[in-house]
Amino acid sequence: MTHLTSHVLDATAGIPAAGVTLTLAHRGGATVDTATTDADGRASLGPDLLADGDYTLTFATGAYFRARGLPSFHPEVVVTFTVGGEAHLHVPLLLSPFAYSTYRGS
Repeated sequence: MTHLTSHVLDATAGIPAAGVTLTLAHRGGATVDTATTDADGRASLGPDLLADGDYTLTFATGAYFRARGLPSFHPEVVVTFTVGGEAHLHVPLLLSPFAYSTYRGS
């Protein structure tokens, strides 16, 4: 069982990306939870513990950049991952209007 957190950083502005909506869902299935990043660009999603399996985490990046009056290429970023017994899973996103990077954090 796993607890999931995320941290979104706006690489273009050099600041945390506050106000990004995230949606956690079972892969190909129902939504588990939604959250919005706080002033520090951080969010916690899901129940306290996620069951093992495949999930998608969708970041509403297009809406984030539109709210700042900036064009962007990706309307959303979808990260698909497998939960397999970890106590904590951290999925960070480094974001710009035309590129992104993600990895399994700690």
